Amino acid sequence: MLATDEAIILAGGFGTRLQSVVRDVPKPLAPVAGRPFLAWLLDQLAGQGVRRAVLATGYLADVVESTLGSDWHGMKLVYSREEQPLGTGGAIAKAASAVSGKRAFVLNGDTHLALDYARLGQLAIGGASPITMALASVDDVGRYGAVMLSGDRVTGFSEKGGHGPGMINAGVYDIDLASLSAEFPHGPFSFEQDVLVPAAAKGRVRAFTQTSRFIDIGIPEDFERAQSMFSQSLQNGA
Repeated sequence: MLATDEAIILAGGFGTRLQSVVRDVPKPLAPVAGRPFLAWLLDQLAGQGVRRAVLATGYLADVVESTLGSDWHGMKLVYSREEQPLGTGGAIAKAASAVSGKRAFVLNGDTHLALDYARLGQLAIGGASPITMALASVDDVGRYGAVMLSGDRVTGFSEKGGHGPGMINAGVYDIDLASLSAEFPHGPFSFEQDVLVPAAAKGRVRAFTQTSRFIDIGIPEDFERAQSMFSQSLQNGA
């Protein structure tokens, strides 16, 4: 049984940079290897024992709900619809009210990362930090900005535009909502800038680095790369 067994998926993005290749569905439903991208994320969560997922929707929310339904291979799906843009932080804060427990995994609906969620949850439970963040190793941090570490603690973030290999924020977290929600600002806000950056500066963010196969479908080049990656997964039966 997972120490954390609920998840919040941020699935409200417009997908502006993908408009040249995907126009009629929200970005998390963009077709990848013949399936909505979110299907791959939900398969991963359900397959690893997550019992309940809250999808934070916005743009074309009704399309997301009608496509995915209320059950995914035994994992219950519920929806937290924003009526106006709330930012990543506001979307998490709203969705947190639909989480039944004290903790939840939080992940972006347009990225995929190979990891063991049980290990992530165990690390989070065993630490004294309200946020445990999954990192990904990439060949060039320029598009994302690098994460700075001291041991297993995240100490800060460098701006985008640097170059070379390094660790980046992979957009997957285990969050102690019971303690952190009280610190969320009211109204729309950025989770990354308004919560994660100050928490890291105070030593309250733990790093989880046992990850691989990070991909972000937010730009056409990586969207095409995802087609090959997941097609290969189908061929391998993964």
